[in-house]
Amino acid sequence: MSTTPVEREVIERERERELKERVVEINRVAKVVKGGRRFSFTALVVIGDEVDRVGVGYGKAREVPLAISKAVDDAKKNLFTVPKQGTTITHEILGEFGAARVLLRPASEGTGVIAGGGVRAVLELGGVRDILAKSLGTTNPINMLKATVNGLRRLRRPEEVAQTRGLTVSQVLPIPAKKEEIPEPAALAPIDTTEPQEEPQASAQAPAEETTDEQAEDHPDA
Repeated sequence: MSTTPVEREVIERERERELKERVVEINRVAKVVKGGRRFSFTALVVIGDEVDRVGVGYGKAREVPLAISKAVDDAKKNLFTVPKQGTTITHEILGEFGAARVLLRPASEGTGVIAGGGVRAVLELGGVRDILAKSLGTTNPINMLKATVNGLRRLRRPEEVAQTRGLTVSQVLPIPAKKEEIPEPAALAPIDTTEPQEEPQASAQAPAEETTDEQAEDHPDA
């Protein structure tokens, strides 16, 4: 089905809807030529719609604005969709590129983006709101961003894994642990609140027996 130029323009606008850009690093580089040094600038830029699309671009030019413009154009060519589960990613993954390794872990709602540098820019513009990230290798910003992109691109949704394995989504997802059932306390016998009646205490000393005159005669010692 062919599309008209107007429809193609509308589709292109929709693809580029509200793309925000963030400059991660600008570096000046020098090239030694016969007449001396020739300076130019490089720009590392991240663009995204803060919903689920993000891209990283790199540009180089004699002036900073032109370098940023080239980096944005390069990032638009590398846009991709981030698989998410709510406000976080679907599962834990380790992104690698060169000597850079970036570990990405899902986090509960309210945790925020625990990351720094360019990794934070990629995650925030990609629409991730709760995540734990840790750099385990080099701190080179270009390699770190590409390692983050590598990890996000390799994320999979439960529906995709189920379709690949020929299973249902419920079979792919982990079985939730059962809560331990706490036995209900046995019925307690009613407590007797009546005060016990005091028993008459026996006297400590028994009363002395009265002796008669006949008994006194039988006992001469009396």
